[in-house]
Amino acid sequence: MARTLSNMLPLGTIAPDFTLPDTVTGKQLSLQNLKSDKATVVMFICNHCPFVLHVLDGILNLVNDYMAHGVSFIAISSNDVINYPEDGPQKMQELALQKKFPFPYLYDESQLVAKAYDAACTPDFYLFDPESKLVYRGQMDGSRPGNDVPVSGEDIRGAIDNLLDGIPVETDQKPSLGCNIKWK
Repeated sequence: MARTLSNMLPLGTIAPDFTLPDTVTGKQLSLQNLKSDKATVVMFICNHCPFVLHVLDGILNLVNDYMAHGVSFIAISSNDVINYPEDGPQKMQELALQKKFPFPYLYDESQLVAKAYDAACTPDFYLFDPESKLVYRGQMDGSRPGNDVPVSGEDIRGAIDNLLDGIPVETDQKPSLGCNIKWK
């Protein structure tokens, strides 16, 4: 299990635009169509990473708690599917349907979106404000497979709460830790 830290894209970065296929609907979806006028979370995840699987139910709880408050969530998988076929679009669709993802699960075949976001690992989280400026990047919380820390989402929840409440988001942020993105 590779342990890779987030690259920590500079705060204030404008969300790189993209248009990618949604593995569930087959439709091409863009950041412009999916972003919220309150807060937008872009998550780099995949199907096989034990770090993602460890927090997946916590991600679903997070999404279900905050979508009602106008927060938009977008999941992207950018892994090389030749060497990691379990991360391919069909398997992504199966996972999204099985877990009832209430958000799009997009496939970044070219890996250009991951590169634009300077994504390094799965899971990797990015929170953007209404002007599409990055206000948080890093870990969901301190839980990792085997460390006995419960999955709470406290880091990203705190950032989202501050953003929604008009309070500056704490800039001392911890990188996510997970499997490296499987580059071609």
